[in-house]
Amino acid sequence: MDDDLLLKNFYAEVSEVERDNQVLRILSCFKLNPFEYLNLPFDATEEDVKKQYRKLSLMVHPDKCKHPQAKEAFGALAKAHQLLLDQQERDYITSQVTAAKEELKAKRKKQLKKDTASKIKSLVDEGKYEQQYEQSEEFQQELKLKVREILTEQEWRRRKMQMRISEEEGRLKKDEEEAKEMWKRKRDHEAEWEGTREKRVSSWRDFMKGGKKAKKGELRPPKLKTEDPNKSYVQRPVKRG
Repeated sequence: MDDDLLLKNFYAEVSEVERDNQVLRILSCFKLNPFEYLNLPFDATEEDVKKQYRKLSLMVHPDKCKHPQAKEAFGALAKAHQLLLDQQERDYITSQVTAAKEELKAKRKKQLKKDTASKIKSLVDEGKYEQQYEQSEEFQQELKLKVREILTEQEWRRRKMQMRISEEEGRLKKDEEEAKEMWKRKRDHEAEWEGTREKRVSSWRDFMKGGKKAKKGELRPPKLKTEDPNKSYVQRPVKRG
């Protein structure tokens, strides 16, 4: 009997209470940390990830688990599994874990400077004291919380940056639409102007031929004779002396 079959037989006997508890645990996990969903340490290998996913997915599979949110828990597990098998995503999370460890170590170092006895013990044990501390449940819990804090901060920065990018894209789109509208109005105006060219030219020609015609009902002053018959225009008589 292979391991997968043994695993299935084992989880077939798992009680509904245990399945329900696992669903609740998964749904209460910190959303930005896939290690929490699979209940794995940060140094888990890819093989660890695959094995743990198989185990937990069998427990909360909607076909096996009657909890109303089993499908949601199963989906969360699948997403966490996918993220941890994606090298780029895993490297990102690992880098945040490293940053959290360094921050906790720096904090620990400051504490040791104040605690003479601990400092001496650390020197005597040649680092073993610190190694034991980093492997302790206390440190692992602190690390888990610190990773949450850092991931939350990074996600907030990412969202703010995304918001700024969206706002900038919106502004550029608005400017582009306004520019298009301006050019459209300009083209329409030029087309309208070109369309009335013949009418304007014809009107100008008529004006040049017959002069400006009086509007209907408009009274015009009488023409005055000019003393110079060679002049084609009318001018008022000039008073002499």
